Amino acid sequence: MSAGNSRSLYQSDEFATRLQRRYAAERRFRMIGIAAIGMATLMLVVLLGSIISKGYTAFLQTEMRVEVTFDPTDVQERNYAAILRRGLYAQFPDATDRASRRALNDLLSSGAPFALEDMVRQDPSLVGTTRTVWVLADDTVDQFMKGAISRDTPESQRPLTDAKIAAIDALSASGALSTGFNTTLFTSGDSREPEQAGIWGAIAGSAMTLIVTMLLSVPIGVAAAIYLEEFAPKNRWTMLIEVNINNLAAVPSIIYGLLGLAVLLGFFGMPRSAPLVGGVVLALMTLPVIIITSRVALKSVPPSIREAALGIGASPLQSVTHHVLPLAMPGILTGTIIGMARALGETAPLLMIGMVAFIVDVPQGFTDSATVLPVQIFMWADSPERAFSERTSGAIMVLLGFLILMNGLAVFLRKKFERRW
Repeated sequence: MSAGNSRSLYQSDEFATRLQRRYAAERRFRMIGIAAIGMATLMLVVLLGSIISKGYTAFLQTEMRVEVTFDPTDVQERNYAAILRRGLYAQFPDATDRASRRALNDLLSSGAPFALEDMVRQDPSLVGTTRTVWVLADDTVDQFMKGAISRDTPESQRPLTDAKIAAIDALSASGALSTGFNTTLFTSGDSREPEQAGIWGAIAGSAMTLIVTMLLSVPIGVAAAIYLEEFAPKNRWTMLIEVNINNLAAVPSIIYGLLGLAVLLGFFGMPRSAPLVGGVVLALMTLPVIIITSRVALKSVPPSIREAALGIGASPLQSVTHHVLPLAMPGILTGTIIGMARALGETAPLLMIGMVAFIVDVPQGFTDSATVLPVQIFMWADSPERAFSERTSGAIMVLLGFLILMNGLAVFLRKKFERRW
């Protein structure tokens, strides 16, 4: 084709029309991509907004001020409930009948007497004195103070009677009710009473489980990746191993839970509901991910690094440990942190090994009964009390905070130590 014919073809109306259609298709594709990103962002904002709007009140807790006298007889008999009742009745001298006093008793948390007992245990000099103390209010009082229970709702449809609301108004007017930061949420374990329930036991169980997971999966995963990438012969056996590792990374997590139930608990007799067992199960689950990401990090190191090390007399092992591995470490750390973040958010495999049990005490060791934060969220979401709903969202916010922190750390390490070749 001559130059003149070529110019006439490119300058023809048909070519201009095709070019215009191509540009229009590119613009449509760009707009579709922007719309998809916008839709995903909107859904994320709606999801996070829903969780935060329901969960931020979980970080607040209502307490009641009561002036109590630590009567020596009651202290000796450990009748701290009577001490609290007398202090509460003193604020309502007109409440003399049984129904009125029962309504007042319901305003206090069932754990309030134990708070007085702890105070006396820590300071025995309180016996025989009169002190002003702040104790937890009942969860219904807490919900009313936060606006979750409306006084406009008919009495038959709300958990607080008109008499209780009148008592709450009187206490609030006198400054005897205060809503502040909920330290109980971060200092105690689970409880049947919402106002006493906390996530510290679940956080401790999650930390112990992740420690076991990291100690098992990281050394084994990195060592396996180094061997497969640097030393293993390329034959059908290593290819079979690589294919199976890739397949194991896609296995549903509950399968690892069934494996732990059948082998670790059933065959080896390891302790049920313990961080040790949970850590082993999660290590099996994260091991393929760590191997795959570590191999990718090792592959990203240029072959010239290995060749230069071997050229100056280093052995293959010295070449890997002194040169290749330090350069691949940022990628290995990133993959490891992402694998640990995935393990932190897992629930299904831990349900199968019994970590769904109701655990009140904070675990003190790796073989103690424990639960983890995702399972704690699962159990609270199934509770009928209204106050557990906000604690569920609050615990989700804490879990998301840990996940964002771990993923942010992975991004930071990758950006800080990444080298471009």
